[in-house]
Amino acid sequence: MRHRHLARTGLLVAVLAVLTAPASAATSYGPAPFLPPGPAASPATGPVRAASGPGRPLFAPAADPGAARQARELIAAGHPREAAGITAMAATPHAVWLGDQSPARAEARARAVTTQAARQGELPVLALYNVPGRDCSQYSAGGATDSAAYRAWIDGVVRGIADRPVSVVLEPDSLALLPRECAPAAGGAGAGPADEPGRTRTAARYAEIGYAVRALAAGPATDVYLDTGHAAWHTVNTIVPRLRQAGVAGATGFAVNVSNYHSDEAGSWFATLVSACLVHVEAGGRVADCPDQWRPRAEARAWLAAHLDAAARARMKHYVSDTSRNGRGAWTAPAGKYREPQEWCNPPGRGLGARPTTDTGDPLEDARLWIKTPGASDGNCLRGTAGPLDPERAVVDPKAGDWFPDQALELVRQANPAILR
Repeated sequence: MRHRHLARTGLLVAVLAVLTAPASAATSYGPAPFLPPGPAASPATGPVRAASGPGRPLFAPAADPGAARQARELIAAGHPREAAGITAMAATPHAVWLGDQSPARAEARARAVTTQAARQGELPVLALYNVPGRDCSQYSAGGATDSAAYRAWIDGVVRGIADRPVSVVLEPDSLALLPRECAPAAGGAGAGPADEPGRTRTAARYAEIGYAVRALAAGPATDVYLDTGHAAWHTVNTIVPRLRQAGVAGATGFAVNVSNYHSDEAGSWFATLVSACLVHVEAGGRVADCPDQWRPRAEARAWLAAHLDAAARARMKHYVSDTSRNGRGAWTAPAGKYREPQEWCNPPGRGLGARPTTDTGDPLEDARLWIKTPGASDGNCLRGTAGPLDPERAVVDPKAGDWFPDQALELVRQANPAILR
């Protein structure tokens, strides 16, 4: 028994050492690009893509304390292999989320992260999540109180970044879920006469994102990626006008699948079509003419070949994708089981996806990233029931952003590619 105890103690020490030390990973993985034959796309127009580059190591911030706690508990329960998996997951490069802090605290945090990453020769990823009325004031409610407060907060982040390299994922869900689409109780369309304040708040949202793009992209080594949701949410034809109105012309590009579970292949195809449509509309074409992700592939590929010459490909916006939890793809709820399945919310049986890398093999895809922190809850998912339990899991899910041991262990066990050794 003493030898077994010593072995477990040694593994625990190793686990905790990894959980408290930053790590980096750059793994080449993924499908071939969808661009038609011809010269590879050049760096995006607008800001110089100084931050990212194939093979550049990504920055791993300190692990969530919940991961260390879960690893200790797994070792104590006689599951060292799973403890090592949780450790490896938590030590993998992932985004640092900023939101709800004062401008001074956001500035200090951005400075600390980018300074540490620069010293280590690594690229950090910041997910900025503080836009007023975010998430329709639902699971991830919060954000700045108004536009002026948001601008001051963005200014703080910009000061914190300074001239250091960083990739910024700007306000997930801010464009895919506009204020006008929120329920009336959350200040969306129908919350007042003549569809105000939904219309007014939507106009403010575009102005807020546009300000953030201009301020952040002015940094000499800052890449900025706007929100598109995921491949099963908006069509190309509905998200492209939102990107344009929010100022994507001044950004490096956009992000797909943030905090969601859809496959790399679906995200890459969607992103390629979005980028192609942006170029088409910029040149005077109609957004309605662009193929969306549901059109037969052969037809869409023919459209790409006909509309993207070398000059057009050189102007295409780049993108990043979130592969943190999509190793098993999206979950589909049993037919008729739930009034509101919430398939995005802590779905069962999911797994970690491709490891973060800037070496994607796709000239448009700057990086595959773990933007959502694997193991962090999506919120208490009731799926249309009275609760308080998540009926799919028979537990009360932790609030959004808190560590969820059950889901963390599922992600490790179901990881694709595997993370358990």
